[in-house]
Amino acid sequence: MAPMSVRKPETEATHRAGFACFVGRPNAGKSTLTNALVGQKVAITSNRPQTTRHTVRGIVHRPDAQLVLVDTPGLHKPRTLLGERLNDVVRTTWAEVDVIGFCVPADQKVGPGDRYIAKELAGIRKTPKVAIVTKTDLVDSKTLAEQLIAIDRLGKELGIEWAEIVPVSAVGDKQVRLVADLLVPLLPEGPALYPEGDLTDEPEQVMVAELIREAALEGVRDELPHSIAVVVEEMLPREGRPEDRPLLDIHANVYIERPSQKGIVIGPQGKRLKEVGIKSRQQIEALLGTPVFLDLHVKVAKDWQRDPRQLRKLGF
Repeated sequence: MAPMSVRKPETEATHRAGFACFVGRPNAGKSTLTNALVGQKVAITSNRPQTTRHTVRGIVHRPDAQLVLVDTPGLHKPRTLLGERLNDVVRTTWAEVDVIGFCVPADQKVGPGDRYIAKELAGIRKTPKVAIVTKTDLVDSKTLAEQLIAIDRLGKELGIEWAEIVPVSAVGDKQVRLVADLLVPLLPEGPALYPEGDLTDEPEQVMVAELIREAALEGVRDELPHSIAVVVEEMLPREGRPEDRPLLDIHANVYIERPSQKGIVIGPQGKRLKEVGIKSRQQIEALLGTPVFLDLHVKVAKDWQRDPRQLRKLGF
């Protein structure tokens, strides 16, 4: 009797898990892409450069993989001590991740800022790099094609071999999933790094401060974007509330650099600060899933961006 052939059981699909970071000059669409991939607002987005200060991790859970997104500040030529510290944060992050996504907006020609970052990237040999053309909803197909060619050329010129070049519109949700599909195979094999329900490992207090800061930046004149820092001093459940009607008390300070900026943040008859409070409170309640009482104060921390002591105090 012929021996029976024993079929080996199908091996389970390989699971991958690892870290990716999006890099690009300030305002290249990195945070918006992170939020679109994660499906919830975790990174501060603003149409002003230099708004992301903390390394915010967004976590994409998939049956076959877990992609942990590290959102770094935009790398730029530093003018202050804060700028130098932010650049150090960026380089350290790049050296530690499994894959880098280089973001370039479709609606602006490749410029010195992009070249500056690409040159730095060329020095990081081992990490695979994917070029992502963002904001494609803002341009026609001819402009997009020219941008894709320009990025391919930039890579060749600097000796970077792009693993992929992909166009994406995070706002229109075009190809956002494709970005994840391209990043996942570049991650190492391994089990999930975070529990299923987690969307970010940022401490809640930091995320709350970011939401307040984002609301404070909105509509503020051009002289202020770098001058605002927010510190959440206290987050405590209000005592004596019935279990079905909890209330979280949040006390936060909005710091600016000069007394003359106070009026800009507060606005006439406190109108702007009130709007900041309303807007950020709604976002915080959505994030934490609980009603919030938000107590906001504006304080002056003189020239905090250039003062090491103040930088430490404000969490940099």
